[in-house]
Amino acid sequence: MAHDAPSSLVRLDLVSADPAELLGREWLETNGTGAYAAGTIALASTRRYHGLLVAPPPGSARRHVFLSRFEERLHLPAADPDADAATTVELSAAQYGDVLVPRGHELLRRFELAPHPRFTYRAGDVEVVREVLLARGQPAVLVRWSVRGAEGPVRLELLPLLAFRDADALTVENADLDPAVEPVPGEVPAWRVRPYDALPALTLSVGVGGGDPAAAALAAEPTWYRRVTYRADEARGYAGTEELFCPGGLVVELADGADVVVAAALDGAVEDPRGTWRKQRAARRRRVQKACGRAPRVAGLEEVARRSSVAADDFLYETAGGRTAVDAGYPWFGEWGRDAFIALPGLTLARGRTKDCARALSGAVEYLRDGLLPNIFGLSAADSHYGSIDAALWFARCVRLYEQHDGSRRRVLKEYLPALLEVAEGTLAGTPLSDPVDEHGLVRSGSDETNATWMDARTPAGPVTPRAGYAVEINALWYSLLHQLEYLCDEAGRDADRRRWHELRRTAREAFLERFWVEDGGYLADVWTPEEVDARVRPNMVIAAALEWSPLSREQRARVVDRARSDLLTPRGLRTLAPDAPGYVGVYAGGPEERDAAYHQGTVWPWLLGFLVEASLRAHGPGKAQRKLLAGLWGEVATELDERGLNHLSEVFGGDPPHAAGGTFAQAWNTAELLRSLHLLEHGLP
Repeated sequence: MAHDAPSSLVRLDLVSADPAELLGREWLETNGTGAYAAGTIALASTRRYHGLLVAPPPGSARRHVFLSRFEERLHLPAADPDADAATTVELSAAQYGDVLVPRGHELLRRFELAPHPRFTYRAGDVEVVREVLLARGQPAVLVRWSVRGAEGPVRLELLPLLAFRDADALTVENADLDPAVEPVPGEVPAWRVRPYDALPALTLSVGVGGGDPAAAALAAEPTWYRRVTYRADEARGYAGTEELFCPGGLVVELADGADVVVAAALDGAVEDPRGTWRKQRAARRRRVQKACGRAPRVAGLEEVARRSSVAADDFLYETAGGRTAVDAGYPWFGEWGRDAFIALPGLTLARGRTKDCARALSGAVEYLRDGLLPNIFGLSAADSHYGSIDAALWFARCVRLYEQHDGSRRRVLKEYLPALLEVAEGTLAGTPLSDPVDEHGLVRSGSDETNATWMDARTPAGPVTPRAGYAVEINALWYSLLHQLEYLCDEAGRDADRRRWHELRRTAREAFLERFWVEDGGYLADVWTPEEVDARVRPNMVIAAALEWSPLSREQRARVVDRARSDLLTPRGLRTLAPDAPGYVGVYAGGPEERDAAYHQGTVWPWLLGFLVEASLRAHGPGKAQRKLLAGLWGEVATELDERGLNHLSEVFGGDPPHAAGGTFAQAWNTAELLRSLHLLEHGLP
């Protein structure tokens, strides 16, 4: 691939590409602070979440779309020297109602995603390249245009379109907006806009190569672009029309072979856009190469592993307070506790980033409340949402995996053991989401009003997948924590505590098998209550079978794996409900209520495949044929890396063929479990 980028990353040749293909594939660019840029290959936004600069403003954990896009026109010299008029080439594209205009996508010839998004257009003999790069560690996007093959100087006209609103919202033309454009003194041309006092200003600065920087000018001409339409939002049952504000037009004169870098930043002007571009691009190349070098090595999936290792960095970021955090999925999720602790091992440990895992675990400890960790993290514990019974239990498993990957034993005993004891004591006493542990050592959680497990979809009628009672994976994770505490207390020389957790674990194991094991079918029931047992086949039993410290015997693990393969396995992951079970929904589509009704009622989730791989290795061993079979399962899923979210796996897929993709176009635990699975297949069980 050109530009020294690893050949394993995306390059798409798009001659005569179908517009649906260009609008259906999405790219993602992140900067390690929770900010992102994202869009379609055509750069026509299909979601309210698309934009060139989407970042959390100071003092907020919620991302805002600041710079939506540029309207771009290239004015070329007339081919006939006797003609007066120049030729205007439109590079941008946008949807207005049913009309796609301008139609710059028709000139798009190539898209690359290495080491950052790069779009190549061709109009006759003229080639125009647009590149997008987020500045690492700061809320700024750098966009570079370069021109080759023009007969003489050209003019590039750029119209910045601003949203300046919460990423979940839409904006409309309003009188509260301040249209003022202020020149910013400095060595490069720069202008400042601040449409609303409640949000930070955006500064545009321009660096020109092969031309006169002073020739760049921004003419203030406030304009509203109306009826901008987001088709993907409309397809999901949401409003999909808004109005974007343009403060004026930026015009840059370029000689043939020249380039211009426009920086859009929230914390003041980027004083040297072209110099910053060179430094940031070089650093990005090094990070991509390093990520590729950290990828697991499994025969036949080397490219998948490299691409996924690069994609994994999109989910890891540092909060304003300095914590290492995990974004659950793009474009609309944020830092979700359950997702973070499921994803951390694959995003970090499977790639040799043990210290990053430790930083994330240590940063989470301060959020512990009543034995719980947040389902949705805020800037502090006070503004976080504690709606998950299992986030803290997944945290405990992550601590165990950290220890097994050469994590600091001293850190585990001095810092994490007290946190795990707090989780266990809180669970024993009862939490806001669960009853006190019963006399048989098991956990009853949830209610008719709350869904405390990961199967948490709700409609106005209440939980779609009611799991109030004794949920199988919750109690398997609880059993694992008891075993972990027994082991760690032994390591710490706390013999009385060791005996306490040992006795509780033995009691819990006996009750777990008595309540959940379905001998006749060779699998685990999903939810047990004294009044009723939900014995429908769901993938939560696979989690129980995969855990290192599981209540199940090896033979029982094997039977669960066999049942999951026969009833739940698809080419995109595991279904959330067997197709022959009451309540199964095989299509994930429609508005919010239709999608919520299917979310955990048959919809396929790729991340669960990681637990099937682990359970299979624990049940059947690491034989060559077994490893090849399991690698092949992920090989089928990985075909999606070129389909929707480039280099990423969509959140969910329909339960019925053709298993259409849905949800977010990039989901942390999918990428993470792919990488963790490949690490297990390469190195074996720890």
